[in-house]
Amino acid sequence: MHPDRQAQVAQASDLVWNGYGKYTRAFSYISQRAAVRFERRDWLGMRQDTARRLDLYTKVVVDTSRKLIDLSGPQVQNPAVWRKIKQYFQERAHHRHDAELACTFYNSVNRRILQTVGIDPDLEFIAPQPSPDTPPDHAPLMFSLEVSKVTDETIKGLIDRFRLCTPFADVATDARLCAERINLRLKSIGGGHWRTTLRIDMVASPFYREMGAYLIGRMRMANVQMPLVFALGNGPDGLYVDALLLRTEEVRVLFSFSHTYFHVQTACPGELVRFLKELMPTKRIAELYIGLGYNKHGKTELYRDLIAHREVCGLDRFQFSPGQRGMVMIAFNMPQDNLIYKLIRDRFASPKHATPQQVMEKYDYVFRHDRAGRLIDVQTFENLEIEDCCFTPDLLNEIETGARRTATVDGNRVVLHHVYVERRLIPLDVYLKQADAADAKAAVIDYGRAIKDLAHINVFPGDMLLKNFGVTQLGRVIFYDYDELCPLTDCHFRWLPQARAYEDEMAAEPWYMVAENDVFPEEFARFLAMPADLRDIFMKHHADLLTPEFWIESQEQIRSGALTPILPYNQAQRLRPGHLSQPDRIP
Repeated sequence: MHPDRQAQVAQASDLVWNGYGKYTRAFSYISQRAAVRFERRDWLGMRQDTARRLDLYTKVVVDTSRKLIDLSGPQVQNPAVWRKIKQYFQERAHHRHDAELACTFYNSVNRRILQTVGIDPDLEFIAPQPSPDTPPDHAPLMFSLEVSKVTDETIKGLIDRFRLCTPFADVATDARLCAERINLRLKSIGGGHWRTTLRIDMVASPFYREMGAYLIGRMRMANVQMPLVFALGNGPDGLYVDALLLRTEEVRVLFSFSHTYFHVQTACPGELVRFLKELMPTKRIAELYIGLGYNKHGKTELYRDLIAHREVCGLDRFQFSPGQRGMVMIAFNMPQDNLIYKLIRDRFASPKHATPQQVMEKYDYVFRHDRAGRLIDVQTFENLEIEDCCFTPDLLNEIETGARRTATVDGNRVVLHHVYVERRLIPLDVYLKQADAADAKAAVIDYGRAIKDLAHINVFPGDMLLKNFGVTQLGRVIFYDYDELCPLTDCHFRWLPQARAYEDEMAAEPWYMVAENDVFPEEFARFLAMPADLRDIFMKHHADLLTPEFWIESQEQIRSGALTPILPYNQAQRLRPGHLSQPDRIP
């Protein structure tokens, strides 16, 4: 290579590295500031920082791409130049303990400049980067202690290691309750006869999200391992341990794909992800990266999962997802995979009135909003290329004829220009038909709770048909159809006017004026397409959803600045069951 060209390539590689450095510093600063937000009970600031961090990656990628274009001009679109840039970049990444994130950043800049369709292995990083042989140059991820038994002093000493600035309101009581819970759990696991040393490993940095903080670790004795998670709250009187999570399924709910991303300070995200994977073996690596706020790299891992699945399950083809066909989306999945893909249709069936652009805006709104464990997280892929043999013929035909704006079928390849990817759930209407009586009852009750939780975070689902909600593996009900979603405070809730005469009751159209944002909760009853016994259960627990009063009261709380905590655990996991979390207020 000519020396001038070589110098230019080196400069270009430096620019990408500098961009990645700018991103990591800003990401770390925002994540670190979460501790201050929590200590000061600055819930509005926490939400604003969450939104800022979501926008950070794209801003830095755009800025870095612009600088590369200014440096290299037309040459920056030369694939041969990018091969050299990649080589320089790879040599530097090999010595980094966050190499996987750096390579994803490189890919983002590369694809933005070259407008790549599909994947080019010569110009992009496809396989994960190996960890360097050099010892880590950062503080240890965890601290550990070994005890012969768990006492109040054990818990107080453990909590003290985190050096939280705000004092606890009653740390002695919290420590006693935690020790009692832990010993009961250890007794149930060990049959009451564990005599070995107990090792406790804790991630050194707290995890912050919305109005909570979480101290996350594990306990090990002999060949037994169990999670150890302290859920902290910060009230007017100080900090308190609100709940203790000691089971894998409880931690899985905490890290659910239906929650906002955590803020946690760590120098080596991959090491943290590997630890969390040990706590939750069934969680995808992609979901763990996404849950920590590294959603762009999570998308990289999702793509690797897709490639790996196709290699292992060569006969597993995309087909229409179970349940009713969507009026707005073409939804499809591979039967042996737990992801679902959605393409926006070119035209929506009646009575849908939204435009494709409006649907995209709804998904973007949810991406930035508090999801409170009730809105499914969605990752957007651009120009995803898949062979046509991976699709069933009827699905391929519907994509080709009904989604021309968001997909292209060209020869033996299908390019998904704009596709949403999310975890596959069982549609609630399908679930109720196949579940036993106890599970169906629990799902119906949780369906109502989900609607109420959404109301508390200022979200109105719009279309509350059962088919728009899904059930997770752990039985939680999640909302996933966003085309009619809107802020709750944009709605006007009314009682249905009384008919003036028999003719009014029989009229095909309403005889009274209805504005665009008018909502009549009494009409929600027609969404309850379920057997009579399940309908009775729903009405027993959630009849208030069919009255304007519930919705108006929720609006008033939101407008007053009240924030109602939506807890990622149930009453049984709290140290003081039945203790209600009081709404807090944004100043």
